[in-house]
Amino acid sequence: MKMVMVSAVKTGVASLKVGEVSMEKVRRERKKEKVVVIMGATGTGKSKLAIELATQFRQAEIVNSDKMQVYEGLEITTNKVRKEECRGVRHHLLGTVDPKANFTANDFCKQATVAVESILKREALPIIAGGSNSFLEALVNHYPDFSMRYTCCFLWLHVSLPVLHSSLSARVDRMIRSGLLHEVQQIFQYHNRDYSLGIRRAIGVPEFHDFFSSLSDNAHHSTTHSLLHSAISSLKLNNCNLATKQLLHILRLYSLWQPNMHLLDATEVFRHSSSPHLAHLSWHHHVFSKSTSILHNFFYDYDDSLLPSVIASPPPPIASATR
Repeated sequence: MKMVMVSAVKTGVASLKVGEVSMEKVRRERKKEKVVVIMGATGTGKSKLAIELATQFRQAEIVNSDKMQVYEGLEITTNKVRKEECRGVRHHLLGTVDPKANFTANDFCKQATVAVESILKREALPIIAGGSNSFLEALVNHYPDFSMRYTCCFLWLHVSLPVLHSSLSARVDRMIRSGLLHEVQQIFQYHNRDYSLGIRRAIGVPEFHDFFSSLSDNAHHSTTHSLLHSAISSLKLNNCNLATKQLLHILRLYSLWQPNMHLLDATEVFRHSSSPHLAHLSWHHHVFSKSTSILHNFFYDYDDSLLPSVIASPPPPIASATR
């Protein structure tokens, strides 16, 4: 199997240009409530940033926009944020949907809008965070109940693909050690190879069907071991392919959502993964501090930031996006 090619990513990053904002848009945006959106490829730290930013405000709540994390169950496999990691921040659409249901983009738009409305009624800040860009695009571009009432500040967490791919591979190993196999085995069905509905669509579920089938068949140890190794390799590859596809989608959205979309390059954070102290310092410098500065402008200097003379955060240079 070959990993998704990144040449299209290079082309997309290189071709991005910053547009202008009309004064009519300035007047229109002034009337809208403000919402923060944190986006990025899988494994870039979106949940971490959302929670850290939420704790900086007197009141803030998070609306999950990951299409697999909305389902109940498979906490490890879908990489849901743990309760102790939430730091008391209220989350919406996180593990609340029947795992057998087919939760669509339209369902998300309706429920996310209701959640945002309820958060604002409590005079709190809505922070939408997750990696399902199709959900975000549907909400922002194609759902009038949201788009006509809210204006968004998009924080784009980016990690160069080779660095991110290495991190995703290591994350799979940690998930295996944490109990992913036990989780997935609970929903395994020997005679059911349909992985097209509900939480069974999640990456990390269909990859292990042959392995669990071999266990049910009492296959030889060498066979089950080989199938397990193959399943883990497929899981790692599928995560990397997902990250590449997500980045391509984000690059397209950048051309639509500038100048309200801001790049936060966390590549150096991940390069220091073996040194927690350096990683923490890098996160604070490259991600957290820049985020708070961007949001300060969004909330307090927003009119000035919409003037046509101001441009958006630049996209990642070609080299940093691919090496």
